[in-house]
Amino acid sequence: VFDFIFITKGSSVRSKGLDNYDFLQNTFFFLPACQISTHDFMSPDAEGFYCHFDMEIFNRKFIRPDIFTDFSFLSFTGNPLVTINDAARTHILNILNRLEFEYTNTVKVDLDIISVNMLALFLEVRQFAKQEKITENAAFRIAQQYKSKLTRYIYDKHSVAEYAGMLAVSPNHLNKCVKAATGKSAQELLSEMVLLEAKVLLKQSTLSVNEIAGKIGKEDPSDFIRFFKSKTGFTPTEYRKMD
Repeated sequence: VFDFIFITKGSSVRSKGLDNYDFLQNTFFFLPACQISTHDFMSPDAEGFYCHFDMEIFNRKFIRPDIFTDFSFLSFTGNPLVTINDAARTHILNILNRLEFEYTNTVKVDLDIISVNMLALFLEVRQFAKQEKITENAAFRIAQQYKSKLTRYIYDKHSVAEYAGMLAVSPNHLNKCVKAATGKSAQELLSEMVLLEAKVLLKQSTLSVNEIAGKIGKEDPSDFIRFFKSKTGFTPTEYRKMD
């Protein structure tokens, strides 16, 4: 499912893939489906809205099917943060409150009303979404493509060479581009993504440690345990038991 957070008070820190984002009040954070994410911080005074949804609710005759290509913040590679101004806040809060009311309606949940209000919300937000400038730096483009591939294929591809092949470059060239754009090696980014996914599976699934090891490409569970402890200071079992 897709999801978003809208902070009306306080602050938060959340990741989209390997990128971390700090955001304050009057700001949305959008996360597309099938994207790895961690929520690192929410201030004690934070208030706002959280919503997750399936795009299937927009499968209505009165909604143009391709309209969602206009919403960059919902795309896999788009900027997830959108900050609105005070003038728009009232309109957006009205829509969010209506969505909450419809969702908690004990008589009947009307998906037509929900889908129309969600669409209205995205149209309001769209005018504040930043259109990011496309960089002409080749190293940056390849590094971004690599990060995107990591998120999509972390279960299927387990070496830098495999990703280099997908991007039609040599492993050495991929590493140079990633290093120039991020300051980290291609292997470091791959390890970070593996670790992030392992944490998600440990906390949000009932898979055994051995099953998780196999899922992320560590055929020997002992290798996975050593890898995880070297990165976090905890064994996978210890991490799973932590609050």
